[in-house]
Amino acid sequence: YDFDKQNVITKDNVQTQINALLYFQIVDPFKAVYEISNLPNAIEKLTQTTLRNIIGELELDQTLTSRDTINTKLRAVLDDATNKWGIKVNRVELQDITPPESVLQAMEKQMQAERNKRATILTSEGQKAAAILKSEGEKTAIINKAEADKQMAILNAEGEAQAKIRKAEAEAVAIEKITEAVGKSTNPANYLLAQKYIQMMQELTAGDKTKTVYLPYEATNLLGSIGGIKDLFKSE
Repeated sequence: YDFDKQNVITKDNVQTQINALLYFQIVDPFKAVYEISNLPNAIEKLTQTTLRNIIGELELDQTLTSRDTINTKLRAVLDDATNKWGIKVNRVELQDITPPESVLQAMEKQMQAERNKRATILTSEGQKAAAILKSEGEKTAIINKAEADKQMAILNAEGEAQAKIRKAEAEAVAIEKITEAVGKSTNPANYLLAQKYIQMMQELTAGDKTKTVYLPYEATNLLGSIGGIKDLFKSE
């Protein structure tokens, strides 16, 4: 039995048109004839009343997504109510659930807004993830560079230390050689200091132009205070 569309009101006060389809079987012809005067009309009215009661307990969103639940409840109520008429209700189907046009437009706008919202969220999450990855990459690069600079500084310091050690060792060997050459009576430090002094004086007087170098009067005393440098200087 195919019913015409009927108006029902949901729990959230939205008027909706529903078209129902009912499959039933007459199991007791005597009751179907003598217990009810107009069986099709009675089934239609009972279906409409029951459908209004069921839809009135659901909001519009639930009505649109709960067809199986509505069909099951409707079939159970109709099967129990029509049993005294010799009827067995086998199946109930809701063919169409049609909200008002204004509600459909509002739902379309809501769905579009929800899609835009999800798209915005996904975009922002993607940008956030990209920013996090970029910052982590920059952080790693900075850490790696700092570690490389640290290692380089350590290697440079170790190289300088080794160079100073080698230089000190070389100077120690040179002092030993000088000591052997000049004898133990002469302090090798005085000899090296005199050599540096003579080298400095040569650098001061180097060049083509005539130069006059003034030494303070106390220079002789200063040279004498450090041992044999004065004699070495005069001999030079």
